[in-house]
Amino acid sequence: MPLEQALVLAVVQSLTEFLPISSTAHLALVPWLLGWRDPGLSFDIALHFGTLVALIGYFFRDWLRMLRAAFGARSSPDDELGSNRPLLWLLALATVPAALAGYLFQAQAETAWRSPYLMAGMLIAIAGLMYVADRTGARNRGLATVSLADSLWVGCAQAVAIIPGTSRSGITISAGLLRGLDRPAAARFSFLLSTPALAGAALKAAWDLKRAGGIPPEMQLPFAVGVLVSALTAWAVVAFFLRFLRTHTLRFFVYYRLFFGIIVIALAIFLRRVAA
Repeated sequence: MPLEQALVLAVVQSLTEFLPISSTAHLALVPWLLGWRDPGLSFDIALHFGTLVALIGYFFRDWLRMLRAAFGARSSPDDELGSNRPLLWLLALATVPAALAGYLFQAQAETAWRSPYLMAGMLIAIAGLMYVADRTGARNRGLATVSLADSLWVGCAQAVAIIPGTSRSGITISAGLLRGLDRPAAARFSFLLSTPALAGAALKAAWDLKRAGGIPPEMQLPFAVGVLVSALTAWAVVAFFLRFLRTHTLRFFVYYRLFFGIIVIALAIFLRRVAA
């Protein structure tokens, strides 16, 4: 695998995993459009591991505060995470729907559902959901008020993200906005919730790779590059996006998804006619 391909795919993964524009669609469509071969399981693991490292590092103090609060430690009144004592358990519960969806539908998500038409349709459909959520959500609640109903609602939304083109962050942030969370709180809850899902995906892929014989020698350098670049880029993207949402709406990402979805449909039709 050429190093420039590893660099491009690592940056694409990091940008699209946390921005609400669908990493699965971009990682499937970029190689398709550029005529690249499937980089294989080992590189997928590198990308998942890199973004997971970035998430854990960026939110490490948040996880510590939630852990202390979950076991009864007192916190200051202005500590959103520490004042919501069951938040850690609510995040664990919200992870269950996505785990069930992955168990039941992972095979379809990696094969039949990779159709460019389905991905384009989900890009456009979730753009509409994001627009409605951003316009109609009350946006008057923070993480201190997240309840059992909120966590189940957002958790079920995350389960839908197994369909390529959906975007985990796009649908979970929208779900949070529809429950009245403000934009930064909805994004933070989305990122915290995605950490166990990414960890589970990375561990499963690592186990599959081990059973297949480990990282091939020719993939060891691209693997290291993928981990490093995806981790650094993901850290920067998370920091940027959380700051962005303090003063901006999701409108740019709605328009991007609509434009990208239309382009994907047009390209799929054109390439099918050329092939015929």
